[in-house]
Amino acid sequence: MSGLRLSVVVVSAGRPDALRRCLLGLSQLADAGVEVVVVADGPGLEAANTLPFAVGLKAYRQAAPNIARARNIGIRAAAGDVIAFLDDDAVPEPTWGRAILAAFEDPDLAAATGPVLGRNGISVQWGPLAVNGLAQDRPVDPDEPFTDGFVRKLQGTNMAFRRATLEDLGGFDEGFAFYLDDTDMALRVGRAGLRTRWVPGAVVHHGFAASVRRNAARVPLSLADIGTSSTLFLRKHAERAERATALHELEASQSARLLRLAKARKIDAHKMRTLMETLREGIKAGEDRDSIEPGIEPVQGIFEPLSNQPPPPTPRVLSGWPHQLARLRAQAADLVKSGQPVSLFCFGPTPRKHVVRFADGGWWEQTGGLYGPSDRDGPRLRFTTYHARLSAERSRISATRGL
Repeated sequence: MSGLRLSVVVVSAGRPDALRRCLLGLSQLADAGVEVVVVADGPGLEAANTLPFAVGLKAYRQAAPNIARARNIGIRAAAGDVIAFLDDDAVPEPTWGRAILAAFEDPDLAAATGPVLGRNGISVQWGPLAVNGLAQDRPVDPDEPFTDGFVRKLQGTNMAFRRATLEDLGGFDEGFAFYLDDTDMALRVGRAGLRTRWVPGAVVHHGFAASVRRNAARVPLSLADIGTSSTLFLRKHAERAERATALHELEASQSARLLRLAKARKIDAHKMRTLMETLREGIKAGEDRDSIEPGIEPVQGIFEPLSNQPPPPTPRVLSGWPHQLARLRAQAADLVKSGQPVSLFCFGPTPRKHVVRFADGGWWEQTGGLYGPSDRDGPRLRFTTYHARLSAERSRISATRGL
């Protein structure tokens, strides 16, 4: 390593429990010396202060929800050579920070992103994507050149930048209070001809937790911010002749999304109409929304790592049957309190699909059937012994978990 220092910025509003879990995950990164900057509302800061390492956090209050403004506050406070961003409802695998810094050993690299896993902790929620000035995504080979106005999409819950890049570009556009702030930055990076990279080893788990904008069932409470940010994005990045068609497609895609929720009986027809009205109100508001790139000054503060202690030890592996799970969880909790990371495996004699999660108590937990699939592209049923299955699952996640 060349001695690059990593700062991680976490923005949070309305999700104190998720923020606490995220910070627990960051405290277990395989390399010591990562700086963590938290920009949160009052409840989030209170939750962060309950953690045993709270004194090591750089913590700032977010006066009003604006993800781009909060990220800029984080950038100004961060003293690392590389600044990574993580959503509060996400947790990185232990080797995430190491993978990011290894990528930035390339002195020409400006920005990077990596895999985001979904709620089951196994399926890929977001893989390598490209995006254009119409905010249209398309899957790409990670190493293929970008054409037709597309650039590498940088996922807001798993992206990193060289600090100098953020200073040169002026930070995040604070006109994007929510939605497309990361995509706007991706377009600015790509159109400036700066080098980006897909880092497959930088893996993040993303839970899509409830927030001020959606409930636990992922039903939106309002679409106004999506409408406003989409309109601003198109005014900023798309040709004038393309904007009306793009906004029509936005309405159609959101209507289809709500229809799927209605078919699942999560909303009714009245709620559909109300939400579509909030989208149209947001689109109207976006016509008058100003783009705000406030500028980022060179850092004035010092780098304050979360811990000056050696890296955490190799994770301890616990395993057992479902009837042993309560005992295993209690054991995991005790180990985590003593500073020992834990990966817990619990398999029952069934073909149930596997789920991986980072528990609120601070340990990784994988549950499922001894004969069930973990890889969703693999066979739905596999006959094996407990020992062989445990060995296979440990091998599957060893690189990112640091086993």
